[in-house]
Amino acid sequence: MAKKIAFLLLFSILIAACGGGRKASYSSYDKKAVATYYADKFNGKKTASGEKFSNSKYTAAHKKLPFGTKLKVTNTANGKSVVVTVNDRGPFTAGYDIDLSKKAFMEIANKNDGKITVSLEIAK
Repeated sequence: MAKKIAFLLLFSILIAACGGGRKASYSSYDKKAVATYYADKFNGKKTASGEKFSNSKYTAAHKKLPFGTKLKVTNTANGKSVVVTVNDRGPFTAGYDIDLSKKAFMEIANKNDGKITVSLEIAK
């Protein structure tokens, strides 16, 4: 019994030392961005980064941020957030700052929203 307790204690210490519970930290990028989502017709098409687009993944298009940038996108109306990876360029419609995959958008939007105001934070 003592060996089992010692093993569990050692195992817990090793997990903690490896950073198993570490959370990402974020820095503010844009406190008032306008987000929308990709139409289904873009599924399977190549993004500007060369990846195939999928509305079922957590990705986004941004005009300037480097591909691979992890962003925490928070709906300012309800506080819901999601983390996405920038893998495309856009949006190219005036007044919009970020295009989210449909999955990411629907996770933070209220029902029937077509666009939302969000804050953007970059993962460090």
